[in-house]
Amino acid sequence: MSDQEKVVSEEERDSAHETQPDQADVVADDEAPETDPDALQALLEDARNKADSHWDQCLRLQADIENMRKRHERDLVNAHKFALEKFAVDLLPVKDSLEMGLAAAGENADVAGLKEGSELTLKMLTSVMDKYNIIEVNALNESFNPQYHEAMSVQERADVEPNTVVTVVQKGYLLNERLIRPAMVIVSKAARQANGGQLNEQA
Repeated sequence: MSDQEKVVSEEERDSAHETQPDQADVVADDEAPETDPDALQALLEDARNKADSHWDQCLRLQADIENMRKRHERDLVNAHKFALEKFAVDLLPVKDSLEMGLAAAGENADVAGLKEGSELTLKMLTSVMDKYNIIEVNALNESFNPQYHEAMSVQERADVEPNTVVTVVQKGYLLNERLIRPAMVIVSKAARQANGGQLNEQA
C-alpha cells in the first residue's frame, strides 16, 4: 500500500470515529436520573399516597384482628359460663319432683306413695343423664379394672373368681365415654384353706 493510500485510510477511520457516538456516552445518557422537578414531585406524591393507603389498610386489619380476638374471648367466657345451661334446665323438673315428694311426706306418711314418687323421680333423673350421655359404670360381678374401679377393700370369697367386684359401694359414671368418677368397689380374693393355705395365690 502506498503512502497516499495509507493517509486516505487513516482519514476515513478518523471520520467514521467522529460520526459514531461513544457507547459509554449512550449508556450514561440512558441511565441518567430524571432531573425534571415536576416529574420528581409527581413521583414523590404518588409514593406518598401509596404509603398512606397501605398504612390505612394496615390499621384497619389490626382493628379487625383485635375485634375478632375480643369477640372470641367473649364467646369463650360465655361458653364456660353457660355450658351447663341446658343440663341445668333439664334437671329442674327432677328437683321439682323431689320437693313435691317431700311436701307430700310431711302431709301424709304414706310409705308406698313415697316409694312410688321416689322411683318416678329416679327415672326422670336417669332419663336426663342418658340424654347427656352420662353412663353408669357397670361394676358388679365384673373383673376388677383399675381404669374404672377403685378398690375399697378385698373380701375372701370361694364362690367367685378372685379379683371380681362383689360389692359396689358407690357407682361410677362416664361422660361421653370419659371417666368422671370411678366406682368404689369391694373385690374378691381367694379363700384360705382350713390348714392356712390358699386355693389361689391371686388376689
